[in-house]
Amino acid sequence: MEIEYSPMFLRMLKTLSQALQEEAMEKIDLFQNPDTHRLLKVHKLQGRLAGKYSFSVNYSTRIIFQFTKIRSPRAASLLAIGDHAIYR
Repeated sequence: MEIEYSPMFLRMLKTLSQALQEEAMEKIDLFQNPDTHRLLKVHKLQGRLAGKYSFSVNYSTRIIFQFTKIRSPRAASLLAIGDHAIYR
């Protein structure tokens, strides 16, 4: 799967600790294989974030993304990273 990073995602990623950044990148690598989505707890969001999805980096950190079809049939754009406050 092809991964795109939104500018907002990259800014948010830089604010995290180095250890958490490394953990997030490991989870993004896992996310590229659809067989591991169950381990990452990928799920569809509702409400104002309808049409977007989320997966877990760790117990408190999540990544919000959306599937795109711009370059390939299975591509995702990472939109935001952070604790549960990113859902607001």
